[in-house]
Amino acid sequence: MLDPSSSEEESEELVEEESGKEPLAPATARLSPSRPGEGPGGGGGAGGGGGGGLQPGGRGGGAARPASPSPSVASEKEKDELERLQREEEERKRKLQLYVFVMRCIAYPFNAKQPTDMARRQQKISKQQLQTIKDRFQAFLNGETQIVADEAFINAVQSYYEVFLKSDRVARMVQSGGCSANDSREVFKKHIEKRVRSLPEIDGLSKETVLSSWMAKFDAIYRGEEDPRKQQARMTASAASELILSKEQLYEMFQNILGIKKFEHQLLYNACQLDNPDEQAAQIRRELDGRLQMAEQIAKERKFPKFVSKEMENMYIEELKSSVNLLMANLESMPVSKGGSEFKLQKLKRSHNTSIIDMGEENENQLSKSDVVLSFSLEVVIMEVQGLKSLAPNRIVYCTMEVEGGEKLQTDQAEASKPTWGTQGDFTTTHALPAVKVKLFTESTGVLALEDKELGRVVLHPTPNSPKQSEWHKMTVSKNCPDQDLKIKLAVRMDKPQNMKHSGYLWAIGKNVWKRWKKRFFVLVQVSQYTFAMCSYREKKAEPQELLQLDGYTVDYTDPQPGLEGGRAFFNAVKEGDTVIFASDDEQDRILWVQAMYRATGQSHKPVPPTQVQKLNAKGGNVPQLDAPISQFYADRAQKHGMDEFISSNPCNFDHASLFEMVQRLTLDHRLNDSYSCLGWFSPGQVFVLDEYCARNGVRGCHRHLCYLRDLLERAENGAMIDPTLLHYSFAFCASHVHGNRPDGIGTVTVDEKERFEEIKERLRLLLENQITHFRYCFPFGRPEGALKATLSLLERVLMKDIVTPVPQEEVKTVIRKCLEQAALVNYTRLSEYAKIEGKKREMYEHPVFCLASQVMDLTIQNVGRLVTPAKKLEDTIRLAELVIEVLQQNEEHHAEAFAWWSDLMVEHAETFLSLFAVDMDAALEVQPPDTWDSFPLFQLLNDSLRSDYNLCNGKFHKHLQDLFAPLVVRYVDLMESSIAQSIHRGFERESWEPVNNGSGTSEDLFWKLDALQTFIRDLHWPEEEFGKHLEQRLKLMASDMIESCVKRTRIAFEVKLQKTSRSTDFRVPQSICTMFNVMVDAKAQSTKLCSMEMGQEHQYHSKIDELIEETVKEMITLLVAKFVTILEGVLAKLSRYDEGTLFSSFLSFTVKAASKYVDVPKPGMDVADAYVTFVRHSQDVLRDKVNEEMYIERLFDQWYTSSMNVVCTWLTDRMDLQLHIYQLKTLIRIVKKTYRDFRLQGVLDSTLNSKTYETIRNRLTVEEATASVSEGGGLQGITMKDSDEEDEEDD
Repeated sequence: MLDPSSSEEESEELVEEESGKEPLAPATARLSPSRPGEGPGGGGGAGGGGGGGLQPGGRGGGAARPASPSPSVASEKEKDELERLQREEEERKRKLQLYVFVMRCIAYPFNAKQPTDMARRQQKISKQQLQTIKDRFQAFLNGETQIVADEAFINAVQSYYEVFLKSDRVARMVQSGGCSANDSREVFKKHIEKRVRSLPEIDGLSKETVLSSWMAKFDAIYRGEEDPRKQQARMTASAASELILSKEQLYEMFQNILGIKKFEHQLLYNACQLDNPDEQAAQIRRELDGRLQMAEQIAKERKFPKFVSKEMENMYIEELKSSVNLLMANLESMPVSKGGSEFKLQKLKRSHNTSIIDMGEENENQLSKSDVVLSFSLEVVIMEVQGLKSLAPNRIVYCTMEVEGGEKLQTDQAEASKPTWGTQGDFTTTHALPAVKVKLFTESTGVLALEDKELGRVVLHPTPNSPKQSEWHKMTVSKNCPDQDLKIKLAVRMDKPQNMKHSGYLWAIGKNVWKRWKKRFFVLVQVSQYTFAMCSYREKKAEPQELLQLDGYTVDYTDPQPGLEGGRAFFNAVKEGDTVIFASDDEQDRILWVQAMYRATGQSHKPVPPTQVQKLNAKGGNVPQLDAPISQFYADRAQKHGMDEFISSNPCNFDHASLFEMVQRLTLDHRLNDSYSCLGWFSPGQVFVLDEYCARNGVRGCHRHLCYLRDLLERAENGAMIDPTLLHYSFAFCASHVHGNRPDGIGTVTVDEKERFEEIKERLRLLLENQITHFRYCFPFGRPEGALKATLSLLERVLMKDIVTPVPQEEVKTVIRKCLEQAALVNYTRLSEYAKIEGKKREMYEHPVFCLASQVMDLTIQNVGRLVTPAKKLEDTIRLAELVIEVLQQNEEHHAEAFAWWSDLMVEHAETFLSLFAVDMDAALEVQPPDTWDSFPLFQLLNDSLRSDYNLCNGKFHKHLQDLFAPLVVRYVDLMESSIAQSIHRGFERESWEPVNNGSGTSEDLFWKLDALQTFIRDLHWPEEEFGKHLEQRLKLMASDMIESCVKRTRIAFEVKLQKTSRSTDFRVPQSICTMFNVMVDAKAQSTKLCSMEMGQEHQYHSKIDELIEETVKEMITLLVAKFVTILEGVLAKLSRYDEGTLFSSFLSFTVKAASKYVDVPKPGMDVADAYVTFVRHSQDVLRDKVNEEMYIERLFDQWYTSSMNVVCTWLTDRMDLQLHIYQLKTLIRIVKKTYRDFRLQGVLDSTLNSKTYETIRNRLTVEEATASVSEGGGLQGITMKDSDEEDEEDD
């Protein structure tokens, strides 16, 4: 406890004495929080305090004079300063008085309790914490933390950092006090849910596991290096203080709210006896009695507030009386208690007690003796006995104890040499003056003794005021006990029951009771909160002998009464028609009795003891008298410090409406500045105190909520985040009150309340419309959760003309439509400014010129509008389009749910927003040079976003976008068609037919261009179905035409190439021939993709080009086979020279035979056969290796084999009548056999190989072979038509 020291008290007392004429001046210097002299060592400066405190400087008047322009100006300044000090002093006094009322509400609440069902507020984020969080996330992104994360999580954090943490809207929300750690966490959670859902499924890893893992990593980043246990402990402690506060915590909170110093609180606390529940209950009874009297006075003098209806005046009196009666009933339901802990914050029963309401009628509230029941607890502790001299040391002694009328208890046994026990006996009795008997016994040693021998006894008559410590008592000794000086040490403690407020011996005389002046034992008994009785008791009696019910009596100090002998300090209890005089034996007892009876009577007059009156009139600051109670000492100290006026003031004489308005406003300021994101909601402790204050002091509910609404509106208008649900609660209460539709019935409505309500209603409407207009900035990222939805709901309520009739939906829709139209302009204007600032920043970093000075940058930026290039303007427009799409996506993600009831208005808002962007977009596109296609990314960006939005797809802006870009697309396709056609013509003219990927250089370029064009147009995702199909149809047709041209040009080149090649067995299939085949293969594959359409009737393009390719391939195979056949025919032509009967044949045979006798002549004809076989094999290998289509190879080989056999067969048929020359036979056998085997190895089917033509050839050659072997006698030299592996090996 902070008590001033005695030296301070003395000095302050002296100051008071010296400045008797102006008592406020020293009090101001002492207690004002803004006193300039209240520094270290500045407490005793009374001599020069008056003028010194008003000077602006601290160096004296001489230094200040030259700075003053004139004496009149200086006096004006002094006057203003004096007025300011007076205002501060008045404010300080008002707060002190208010604090007294608040303290009493906290000390003894009997109407309200701290609510436990309020939503727990989250810790809010400050500017410094936001910067710290940014730094932590930046450190994570820079890889400076130990947190392991995959790329997907890093991308999510990067996006969260850029979009949320760096947003100016979040900074604004932090500044408004509405951003909590939970908000940032929930935004991240919502941000990653879509990302996690879009991730591919992984076996054994669910999406929920990924989400929880990501959130754990987020928490680790958010927390940084802090120990989570410390944070948890801190959060737990703060959460506890957010829920339920103790009385000490509540006192401390309102000291901070009202600016009360600690020692001021201590003085007030002690002087008000806040720790004494009896005093507090009595104070409440006095207050309620005063309020009833005030209501009667208002009714008598007809001094009513101005009501909206004259009939409400009588209702107003009834309201006042019923509210007081309800408080009385609440007080009556409080338990009669000695301490305050039992009723600290308990829930109260709201019962109506007619006996309380009709207290003035004596007949209904008379007490009988049986109504007064007291129950006392006694503790008797026997310590030791002295004076036992006649007993042998080993004799056993013990004590018994009893309360007359109750059971008897016994101590343990002890030896006579050491008779000590320390035994306690507990008793319960209903006697106010019980008789406690303690006896000392010794065990009898006689054989025939039936009872132990009593040595002595003592009889005590304790009271609750008796000493509690152990004392020595002389015992009454038995007749036969030789020890006459027995003493016993014992303690008797008698506890005071809760309903006994005071007791003691008094002299009394009255008219109806206690008719004889006599000393009696009195007990002040509290039967209920409003019923007290003064009861006199005799010894050993449970019921009072006489009693006086104190209802209606007034107690006060009085002078000694002549003729009454006995008693020293007199006081009386007076009632109309009755006076009871009491007297005590000392002054302190009298003061205690008067204080107790003063609390019991509930009188408004506070008795002042004569000792205090004498002290107030004395000079020199006498020390408080020793016989005064401690409460009087605290009252004297409070009076000395100037607090007496606040303590003794009558609460009924104050305007509690204005006082409550002040305390509620200051409490709200305190709440908004604490560490919680309260959004205007009071803490449970604050709600409890304000509720109790309103109920106890009769503050009207409508006034309370109107003040609350006004304070909340002021904060909201100044940028603080206020929960619209809270506004809704208070507004609904005021509306139901003003419109006479309260749940508890119709109440009185003052003109002032109605006018203030209408004013606040209009202010609230403007605020709500402004918040809806700025919904992206008032409720960024949909936070606080549900706030925007609640704002729309509240607007609908505010637009209602009364409390019952709902407002037409069209009217609400009109207001919201207007707000959203303005919102579109606000959002786009801010977005454009942001884009410009961002663009300027980029320029600053890109161009060193901008780094020279901010003036240079500003000048350059001013000229940028005139110097900006079309490309730069288009780039800025694309960036702006990205921001526009981001805004629309955020609106859909965070705000669409709130506008779900007005979704069509949100669509209109989006269209309006896009129409504003369309102006800038059109301006940027107009300056683009013709036939440039850099603007297509802009279309793709916007179209991809719009077509995925059900509401905006093919909307007004979307159609405008299509109308803008449709001519560009058509023009682009036209130019591309012309360009591709020219590239085909030029390409085939210069084509070298070197293989490039799947074809030639020209074909690859053609197919790539066609595919790129179709992909580009397809990626445009043209939203209008008809135009989209037109584009697709045109591109397919174009591809068909281009591929047809490519095929035809390749066919011509193929034929020309073949004509230029050799016709002998030296012919080798060139690479270009294979490339041309591959072009056909690629053309067929590409035509499937480039020329086919999904619609059935459009298959004609694809089928047409397919047929062309097939026909061309057939022709190319035919041409190539013809070339191969020509080579075979050349070989057969050489063999024709050996036909039988020709001159050349005879000459050749003779020459060979003659030459073979001398040298080894090679076999004629084998070189021709080998050359042909080599040609065939090489051609087969080249075609198989270089041509990409197996089917074409098979068709070519089939046709080649068949044609070759047909040529041989024809040649043999022409020589049916001739026998083949031996060399002709050997060559043909080799050619036919090798051809057959080679084509079989290439996969030609047996059905083709073993055709009739082949069988004919085989048979003819077999016959010729047989003939030759007979005529030549082995001239074939091992060449035969028979199959043999040896021959194959030999030939190979």
